[in-house]
Amino acid sequence: MAAAAANRESLAELEVAIVHYWFLTWRGGEKVVESLMQLFPKADIYTLFYDPETCGEHLAGHQIYTSKIDTPFYKKNHQKFFPLYASGVESLKLQKKYDLILSSESGPAKGINRGPLNGDTPHVCYTHSPMRYCYGFEEIYTEKLPFLIRPIVSNQLARLRRWDMAKVDNVDLYIANSVNVQKRIKKYWDKDSLVAYPPIAMELFENDLQQGAKNYETKEYYLSFGAITPYKKVDLLVEVFNKSGKKLVIIGNGSEKSRLEKIAKDNITFCGFQSDAEVQKWLHGAKALLFPGEEDFGMIPLEAMSQGLPVIAYGAGGALETVVENRSSPDKSSGIFFTKQRDRELAGAISDFEKIEKHFEPEWIRSHARGFAEDVFLRKISGKIYNFIEDQK
Repeated sequence: MAAAAANRESLAELEVAIVHYWFLTWRGGEKVVESLMQLFPKADIYTLFYDPETCGEHLAGHQIYTSKIDTPFYKKNHQKFFPLYASGVESLKLQKKYDLILSSESGPAKGINRGPLNGDTPHVCYTHSPMRYCYGFEEIYTEKLPFLIRPIVSNQLARLRRWDMAKVDNVDLYIANSVNVQKRIKKYWDKDSLVAYPPIAMELFENDLQQGAKNYETKEYYLSFGAITPYKKVDLLVEVFNKSGKKLVIIGNGSEKSRLEKIAKDNITFCGFQSDAEVQKWLHGAKALLFPGEEDFGMIPLEAMSQGLPVIAYGAGGALETVVENRSSPDKSSGIFFTKQRDRELAGAISDFEKIEKHFEPEWIRSHARGFAEDVFLRKISGKIYNFIEDQK
C-alpha cells in the first residue's frame, strides 16, 4: 500500500494532457476523466466540444482547450457532424511540453497530434471502445435513415474509419475498460491492451441500503435509465411493456425519446433527465433494472447493483463481466440474462425473475459491485500507468 501511495504521489507531479472526445453530458466516459484528474491534478484538458454549463463544475481548476468546431451550431448537432471529427481533433494543438498524453477514447481522441514539442511524449489511451459507429455497429446507426441518405452516411463513416485506423500507432499503451473492449481493440486495431474496469462512485456505497430493499411486495415498477438512443434498445422495453401492462419507468433523454413516448401506453412513464439524487430514489423503489442493449462495458448496471438492485440484462458485451447470474442460488447472484434482443426472450426473463426475485440478497449484490468502486480503479490504473512510465525511462 505504501508503494502504491508513493506511485500516486509521483504521478501527481506530472504535467499531463488529458484528451477526451467531448464534454457535453456527464455520463460514464466523463466520470472516468473525473477520476483520472484525481491522479493528475495539474492536467490540462483537450476536447472537441465543451459545454461549461453541464461540465464546468466538474472540470474546475483545469485549463480547457477546445477544437475549431466547438461552436454553438456544431455543438448542438455534434452527432450529425461526425465527418468533421478528424479535422476537429487535428485542430487541437498541445500548448506545452507534457510528461504524458492520456486520451479517453470512444471517439477520435487518440488522434491528437503530438506536435514538435511532444514527439517523444508517452501516449496512453484509456479505451471505452473503438468507435461503435465505425466498427461493428454501423447498421444500428444507419438502418433508420432515409434510403437515399444511408449510402452517403456509410461512405462518410468509412472515411472516418480509415482516418482512425491511420492513428492506431499514435498510442504507446492501450488500456481497455473491459475484456470485451480488449477483444475489440485486438480485432479492429490489432493492438494488445491491458484492462482496468471504469470506476463506480464511492458515495454510492456510503449510504445504508434502504430498509425496503427486500420489500418486494411494495415495489411496483421496473426501471431503465441512460441515453435513449437506438443501440440502447429502449424500444424493446416499450414493446414488451406495452404488451404486459406492467409498470416501467424510463429515465433519460436521447434521439429516440420522442418517438417512443408516442407509442408507449399509460403504464410506461418517461421521466427525462433526473439528478443523481432522484435516480437513487427511483432505484430504491424498483423491482429490477432493465438493461437491454449491448454495451462495451456499462456502468449503469453496477450503479444499480451498488444499491442492492438486481439487473435483467441482455447477455452480451460488458454485462457479462459485471452481472453475476446464478439462477439456482439467486442469493449469490446479481441478476439474470436474456440471450436474444427479442420481445419473447425479454418477457421470459422478466417472468423468470419474478419467480425468484424474493431470493436475491441486496447486500450480496452491493458487495459484488464494490469490487468496481473508484478506489479499486485508481489503484489499478495508477499502477499500470506508473509501471509503463518507468519502463519508458
